[in-house]
Amino acid sequence: MSDYIRNFCIIAHVDHGKSTLADRLLQLTGTISDRDMTAQVLDSMDLEREKGVTIKASAVRMKYRAKDGKDYELNLIDTPGHVDFGYEVSRALNACEGAILVVDATQGIEAQTLANLYQAIDANLEIIPVINKIDLPSARPDEVAEDVAALIGGDAADVLQISAKDGLNVEQVLEAIVEKVRPPKGLDDKPLRALVFDSHYDSYKGVICYVRVIEGSVSANDTIRMMATKVDVKPIEVGIFAPGMKPVSVLKAGEVGYVATGLKTVHDARVGDTITRVSAPAAEPLPGYFHPKPMVFAGVYPVDAENYTDLRDALEKLQLNDASLTYAPETSQAIGFGFRAGFLGLFHMEIIQERIEREYDLDVLFTAPSVEYQVVTTSGETILVDSPAELPEEGKVSEIREPWMNIEIITPTDYYGTIMDLVTKRRGIFKQQEYPAPHRVQLDFEIPLAELIVNFFDELKSRTKGYASLDYQFLEYRVDELQKLEILVNNDPIDALAAIVHNKDAYHKGQLLITKLKDIIPRQMFDVAIQAYSGGRVISRANVKALRKDVLAKCYGGDITRKKKLLEKQKKGKRRLKMVGNVEIPQDAFMAVLKLSDE
Repeated sequence: MSDYIRNFCIIAHVDHGKSTLADRLLQLTGTISDRDMTAQVLDSMDLEREKGVTIKASAVRMKYRAKDGKDYELNLIDTPGHVDFGYEVSRALNACEGAILVVDATQGIEAQTLANLYQAIDANLEIIPVINKIDLPSARPDEVAEDVAALIGGDAADVLQISAKDGLNVEQVLEAIVEKVRPPKGLDDKPLRALVFDSHYDSYKGVICYVRVIEGSVSANDTIRMMATKVDVKPIEVGIFAPGMKPVSVLKAGEVGYVATGLKTVHDARVGDTITRVSAPAAEPLPGYFHPKPMVFAGVYPVDAENYTDLRDALEKLQLNDASLTYAPETSQAIGFGFRAGFLGLFHMEIIQERIEREYDLDVLFTAPSVEYQVVTTSGETILVDSPAELPEEGKVSEIREPWMNIEIITPTDYYGTIMDLVTKRRGIFKQQEYPAPHRVQLDFEIPLAELIVNFFDELKSRTKGYASLDYQFLEYRVDELQKLEILVNNDPIDALAAIVHNKDAYHKGQLLITKLKDIIPRQMFDVAIQAYSGGRVISRANVKALRKDVLAKCYGGDITRKKKLLEKQKKGKRRLKMVGNVEIPQDAFMAVLKLSDE
C-alpha cells in the first residue's frame, strides 16, 4: 500500500505563492469542492491571510489518479514560511520524502529559498523546482529557471513553469510528485515511532498532534508515550486531514495524520517529539528533537491596570497553542504589573501582540525588545539576564556575553554598498560573498542579535527598495564591552527605559534618547530633569520646562516688590511640588527606545 503514498511539502520564500499553489492542488485533486474554496485554505488564521505568511504548519491528504491510471495518496505538509519558525520547518521536512521548491518568476531566488532548500537537501528530500507567477508582466521565467537549475544542478528545461493563481501547468506538478518523490518505506512490523511535526490545542479533544508514522502503526486503542516529555496517554481518536479532521481506525507506516491526545497543554506534546507505544516501546526516539528557545524578550503590560488578570488568561490560552511562547510576571515602577515574555523572534512577537489585541480585545503595551545576555559576576557565577533592569551593579560584573547571529542577505548587486554600510554601522562583521545568480549577491555577516532586533529588517528593506531578503541563525555568545544605560526622570530611574548598550554607543544613544524624551514627556507645574546615566556618571541631561501660571495678572501697576513677593511664593510652591510631584510618562516614551537606530 505504501508504494502509492507520496509525502511532500512546499518550500518557498515569504509571498512566493506557496499557499496559492496548495489551493490549486486541493482543487485539482477534488479534495475541496469549488463551492467550499476560499483563498489560502490552509492558512486558517486571519493574520496568516493578511500578512501572506503561513504561521502554523498544517497537513492535508489528497487522492489523485495519475496518468498511469493508478490512484495515489498524496500528503501535503504545509510548512511555516518565516525565519522565526525555522525549527517547525525542519520537523515538517523530516516528515516528507520530497519538496516542491517554489520560486517567484519576478523576484528570483531569495534568502529564505536558499535556507529552506539547504534544510531540504540535508533531510535528503527529492527537490522538484517550480517557477511560479509566470502570468505576471514582469516575470522572467527562463532567466529564473536557469538560476534555479544552476543552484540545484540539472537542466533549466526540467524546471516546471506554472501560474498557481490561474492554474496553468499545475497538473504537471502533481505528475512530477508521483514520478520523482520516492514512496515511504513501509515498516509496519517494527515498534511504533511517529514524528510530531506540529500540534494545536482543541478545547474538546485536548492537544492534537500532527504526526508522520515512520515505523509501526497507531490506533485509538493503543496507550502511547511521548518520548521526550515521558507522558503516557490513551488517545481519544486518530485520523487524517481531508482537509478537515476525519477519524480512521489506524495510521500505518508512511502515513500522515493526527492523534488527538486529550492532553491539556502543548508542553506535554512538543513539536519534534516521537510517539511510541507503551506496550512495545521503540529503543530510541527519532533524531533532531530540541527545545526551541526564545531569542527576544519584551515586557507585556496592560494599558489599563484592571486588565492584568485578563492579560494573564490571554497569555495562558495562547501558550496552549504555542509552546515556544514563555512568560513570567514582572513589575515595573513606571508601568505597574505585567509579564516578561519570550519570543522566537520579532515577527513572532508581532504575531502574539496582534493576537492578544484581536482575539482577546485587550490594549497592551510592549516595552522595547531585548535579548538574553550571559553575565559573569565577580564571584564567578554565570547568570542569564533578559531585562536590562535585572543587570547587577557595575562593580559586581566581571564580563557580559551577548548572542551573535550568522546572517545571510541576498540582494541585487546595485545595493551592495548600502547594505555594507548598514551592517557595519551595527557592529556587523563581513564574512564572505557569493553570486548565486547574475546580478544577485549573497552576503554573509556576523552581527549581535541586539542590533538585529531593532528595525534592522525595515531599514534593510527601505535601503534596497524591498529587493533584499534576510535569513539568520544563532551563532554563539561573545564577550564584549557592554554597559547599562539608565534614564532618570526627576531623579527616579525608569526601569522600562533602561537598555544594555555597547560602551562606544552609550554616549550617542543616551543623548539621542534624552533629546526624544524631552519632546515626549509633557510639561508639569515644575521643572523636570531627564538624565542619561551610564558607566557611573551622567552622560546627558535636559530639562522639561515648567508650565507657569501668570500670577502677576492681577498686579496692574503698584510697587515692584509686590510682584517679586508673588513670584517668590510661586517659586517655593514649585520646589515643594517637585519633591512630591509624580511625572506621568506616556507610552510613546517607551517606543522612543526602539526608534533610536533610525537616527
